[in-house]
Amino acid sequence: MAISVLDSDSFETATQSGVTVTDFWATWCTPCKIQTPILEKVSNELTDVKFGKIDVDENQETANGLGVKAIPTLIIKKNGEVVDRIVGVHNQKQLTDIISQYTK
Repeated sequence: MAISVLDSDSFETATQSGVTVTDFWATWCTPCKIQTPILEKVSNELTDVKFGKIDVDENQETANGLGVKAIPTLIIKKNGEVVDRIVGVHNQKQLTDIISQYTK
């Protein structure tokens, strides 16, 4: 499943239902570049989860509002409520295990 590109205007609507994972990242962030292909594999594996990414430089208000202090940060929401956050680079198994607990 493709990872949607989100911005401050589309974030709330895109994450208000089901289980969603949003990657807060920046173009200059090397760990973010490492995390992206891993997240793409996870998104293909967990087809019942919606994945998105939001550039923190272009959407500082949304990032600040969610307390994103370091990137990459993955915000997991279930039915619009933040249920978890994952900071830093994680491997495919780690991400799959963490995200899967919210789909049950």
